[in-house]
Formats: sequence, C-alpha cells, structure tokens
Amino acid sequence: MIVPEPDLVDRLMDVWLNPPVDDNAGVAAFRALYTDPVDVNGASFTAADLLARARALHRTYSDLRHELLDAVVAPGRLVVAFRMRGKHTGPLVTPLGTVAPTGADVAIRTIDVLSVVDGRIAAVCVVGDEFGTLVGIGALQLRERMDRVARP
Repeated sequence: MIVPEPDLVDRLMDVWLNPPVDDNAGVAAFRALYTDPVDVNGASFTAADLLARARALHRTYSDLRHELLDAVVAPGRLVVAFRMRGKHTGPLVTPLGTVAPTGADVAIRTIDVLSVVDGRIAAVCVVGDEFGTLVGIGALQLRERMDRVARP
C-alpha cells in the first residue's frame, strides 16, 4: 500500500502559487511533483506544459491564493478540494473565447483527483467550476426563460 506524503498538498499548492521564474528551475519543480509527462483529464502534459499553465494562471489572475477545503489521502490517491481566490486582471482564455480583464474578484472552486505513483502525481482528474467563474466575472449572465415564468 502506497500512501502519498503528507506534505504533498502543501508542495503542490506552493508550486502553482509560486512558479519559479527560471525555466529550468520551474520544470524541475514540476518534475519533483509530477511524472513527465502526466495525464490531465486524458491529455498528456509535460512538466514544461504545467509550468506554462501556471504562468498563464498568473497572467490571468493577480493576488492568487488557495483556500484548502479538504484533502483525502488513500492508497495511490490524493483528492484535494480547494478554492482559488484572486482578481481577474488579465485575459482569460476559455472554450467560449477570450474574456478581457474585468477586475472582478474570483473564487474558483476546484477538485483535483490525483493518482500518485512513487511519490509523484501520474494522473490528474480536474473538476473545476468554469461556469461559476464566468458568471462571477460577468462574462456570462443567467436569465430565466420567459415561457417558464408564471404569468399573473
């Protein structure tokens, strides 16, 4: 039975909040935590890809911080539920297009289900609330369908 190290959550949150500026140090930091490549929601990402994603995150949001909601450790698995908070100050690339900076505060809810092999993350299933984020920054608006609204 292999159980992930207790400080893996702290190290994981730290590398995403504080990615090294130097490319070689950044790739090394991600390789210390993740296999290279690592499977993320069925797609293969190298350590350099993860570093690029971390940097893109910081270009999109300023004053980033994580609020750990829960972490569950099981043999070969680590499940981390957290809220990432910050301010939307850079372009946000989404499947629906790029959203210009709004200056809005964000609280992005995320659950990561991590498969851990030999102390490193080998696969990630990310469940993020992208819809809630887009509504929160005003990029999407909810509206009621008029045919469902009771008429007086």
